[in-house]
Amino acid sequence: MTIDERKHDHLRICVREDVQAGNAGFDDVKLVHKALPELDFDKINTETEFLGKKLNYPVIIEALTGGISKAKEINRDLAVVAEEFGIGLGVGSQRRAIDNPEFSDTYCVRDVAPNVFLAANLGAVQLNYGFGVAECRQAIEMIDADALALHINPLQEVIQPGGDRNFSGLVKKINMVSKKLNKPVIVKCVGSGISYETAEKLKVSAIDVGGSGGTSWSLIEGFRGDEKTHRIGKTFAGWGVSTVQAIREVSKLDVPLIGSGGIRSGVDAAKAIALGADCVGVALPVLRAWSQKGVVGVEDFFEQFIEELKIAMFLSGSESVPELEGKLIKDGI
Repeated sequence: MTIDERKHDHLRICVREDVQAGNAGFDDVKLVHKALPELDFDKINTETEFLGKKLNYPVIIEALTGGISKAKEINRDLAVVAEEFGIGLGVGSQRRAIDNPEFSDTYCVRDVAPNVFLAANLGAVQLNYGFGVAECRQAIEMIDADALALHINPLQEVIQPGGDRNFSGLVKKINMVSKKLNKPVIVKCVGSGISYETAEKLKVSAIDVGGSGGTSWSLIEGFRGDEKTHRIGKTFAGWGVSTVQAIREVSKLDVPLIGSGGIRSGVDAAKAIALGADCVGVALPVLRAWSQKGVVGVEDFFEQFIEELKIAMFLSGSESVPELEGKLIKDGI
């Protein structure tokens, strides 16, 4: 199967199939309710700062795609929305454009999103397959990014037909890249979460927990494979650290945190921030909204999402994003 076919498969399967699995944990998290919030709803401040960049709302559109013609349209449309709302944006893995520069324009969005927090993206496992600091710099420079996300996806790679399976020695290599780059490095988990034990070994600028309970790349790759691969994908569909558990554990470290994995509403976002995340990441709902109505669909999604976040802030007595932290009913966790 070609790279084009694989990337098109990923988009098609995410839109058409049930690829969500596990339990992110947000149903068991309860925000404090203030019957008298003592706030003016219209004065709630949703602004925050992440890795030195201002966000109007504590939200990042997570990496979706790149390296195929369709990806150019998707990434540019999402960039337009990100610029409009003042939220962050990540692009899909740029490995293909590193290997084949003719695909670089499918990731380039800075001309339509000059002010957004923009994250470049490479698979951390590629550090075991010939990539190094030079390729990481190339990914950043290719799209004029503010940071580089190194995604870690062992479950996806081990199930993906022809996946890259050598994950040995990556902590040391990730930390080396983080030390040598002149831009922040984010370790971005992909649907299986990250534990405190792993996170504390990483000397990076930020961690994106990518917890279990949202999109399952085990299921996605299972859909792409033969009957046996499909069965294995289902077996491991809910594998990993839940998003809530990952946020709770990793927030003990002094590192900026993106809460992602099963964030489906502004209330989920408020809960993630109350648990210790600095901002949240969303992907699958954005792709599905885009597939239905393009830019308008994504705008509609974020208008509702942000309104839900603001209402949750209001009802928990949180006038600003930092004030959400800890606004939890303790026996509800």
